[in-house]
Amino acid sequence: MSTSPLMRGSRAFLVCCALLGLASCQTSPPTPQGAEPSPSAPQPAAAGVPAGAREFKVVSEESLLQILVYRGGAMARLGHNHVIASHQLSGTVYVTDDPLATRFDIAFPVNGLTVDEPALREAAGPDFPPAVPQSARDGTHKNLLSEALLDGANYPEIRLRAVDIKAAGEGYDAGIEIAFKGQAYVRRVPVGVRREAGLVVASGEFPLRQSELGLKPFSVAMGSLVVLDEMHIRFEVTARE
Repeated sequence: MSTSPLMRGSRAFLVCCALLGLASCQTSPPTPQGAEPSPSAPQPAAAGVPAGAREFKVVSEESLLQILVYRGGAMARLGHNHVIASHQLSGTVYVTDDPLATRFDIAFPVNGLTVDEPALREAAGPDFPPAVPQSARDGTHKNLLSEALLDGANYPEIRLRAVDIKAAGEGYDAGIEIAFKGQAYVRRVPVGVRREAGLVVASGEFPLRQSELGLKPFSVAMGSLVVLDEMHIRFEVTARE
């Protein structure tokens, strides 16, 4: 039996939506258990700066945050995995002689996020082949900044603030407050630190679920094409005195 024009048009529309929106997610009204947001955008507390700390300024040109998002579902072949990145980290690291007392307050602009830079895709590994159409990159970027998602027009900044640091093997386990769109969530993050005279470099990688941040992963065609809930975060932050 031949497919009717209406059915063909509907199918094409779904595929188009999927390709343009794969790396996006939608805000979810319910708040996930264990991820209670604050009622308004938090401001850095003065008490969070340890006494006698030396201020190190984050160097944007030497710092990078990457968010790796993955496709899923029966129609996954129609979409792409994506690398979302920020080269515009800024802020202060408050360094003390006691590493566990060190704190930081870092931010980056939502509208400065990039999607699928060729060099970053190549470095990300075989799950991120180079052939991503510009239309898919542009559509993903537009959806990412839309009012339904990060809402870059009204909430232009995402803030990361250390609330506590614990020893963990050869590195550290940091409680980090992630603040965006007027809400804040605290997550534990593994961090490796290299300290030299006048220099601190913090790096690490960890999984993070969109649902832990009150977001609902993108899905179309009754779940045949989705963005997987779990993302992978990589970061390297350089700060100089």
